[in-house]
Amino acid sequence: MNIHEYQAKQVLKGFGVPVSKGVAAMTPEEAKAGAEKLAAEGAKLFVVKAQIHAGGRGKGKFKELGPDAKGGVRLAKTPDEVYANAKEMLGNTLVTIQTGEHGKVVNRLYVEDGSDIEKEFYLSLLVDRETGETAFVVSTEGGMDIEHVAHETPEKIHTFSVDPATGVMPHHGRTIAKALNLKGPQAKQAEDLATKLYKAFVETDMAMLEINPLILTPDGRLHVLDAKVGFDSNSLYRHPEIQELRDLTEEDAKEIEASKYDLSYITLDGDIGCMVNGAGLAMATMDIIKLYGREPANFLDVGGGANEEKVTAAFKIITADPNVKGILINIFGGIMKCDIIANGVVAAVKAVGLKVPLVVRLEGTNVNEGKKIIAESGLDVVPADDLDDAAQKIVAAVKKAA
Repeated sequence: MNIHEYQAKQVLKGFGVPVSKGVAAMTPEEAKAGAEKLAAEGAKLFVVKAQIHAGGRGKGKFKELGPDAKGGVRLAKTPDEVYANAKEMLGNTLVTIQTGEHGKVVNRLYVEDGSDIEKEFYLSLLVDRETGETAFVVSTEGGMDIEHVAHETPEKIHTFSVDPATGVMPHHGRTIAKALNLKGPQAKQAEDLATKLYKAFVETDMAMLEINPLILTPDGRLHVLDAKVGFDSNSLYRHPEIQELRDLTEEDAKEIEASKYDLSYITLDGDIGCMVNGAGLAMATMDIIKLYGREPANFLDVGGGANEEKVTAAFKIITADPNVKGILINIFGGIMKCDIIANGVVAAVKAVGLKVPLVVRLEGTNVNEGKKIIAESGLDVVPADDLDDAAQKIVAAVKKAA
């Protein structure tokens, strides 16, 4: 689960991490009032930031505004300027390198006290799946896309892992300080910051924490200027206070519906809907669809223990996508029985109708019963013998329908 920048900073502030003062706003009036509050506390420059679950906001462009309009991060010198910027940004669609061409509608802003910057750094914490440890990634090239840095100057990226048995030790902080060319008081700050960030990462079950940039101010302070945080969704039952930060407006409606039935669903840009049991088989199914010249419209894993209700829900979610021009159901029955899938498919088709080609490949437990249910349903379903046969048939059917 991802959260907004202002929420991430609230979480980090609770662990003693240095962040700027700021106020979240849903309307231009709230943005102006927030700026006035910050001004009363000494702020002389304001930063108005669009709050969407995507990076690259500063370089982004609003669909509804001209090409010369400012992006999703703007400076303002007065509360009135904050109001004017907020009025222009709220309700419009911000397109960044991470949103894709569709962009995201800006429903929230964060008005923050401006900071003077001496240097910019990059720092993130991630789960290293190879070692099972938390990895720090640091670079002197803050404020830039880390992917670009990794491609052009990989030697400027330093990575190390922290053993969960020991947690962060003083030498980890010194490693960060050395990588960022920090000495003296700043090196001590780096050690302190590493400890607090690691504590926040572990205790709230974060999956990713990215600070870009981490800045050094002219008076020698390390300061978190931006923060992007994602949590392990499997751990949210332990953190009701984190769960409350979820912004459903930032999520795909179909993915929200899928989560109600414990379905693993991700919307993609293709036109062939997929229903599969098992993540590996789902990936293979998407690959073979691409091999034969089409693109999958989704990743959907109904899981090994799905029942008829879940299968019906999954089918309804797929058919609700207007981009879907054909559907491929690929089931290898182990724990999941083929007759349960078949009953779910029949129930779903009768409930929502079938307006696009449907190819079904069943194999495994109760496969004959499943095939019989499909065959006797009276539905216009194309059976397939194996995955290769299924992929060729659905691609051919979609091309013919087009």
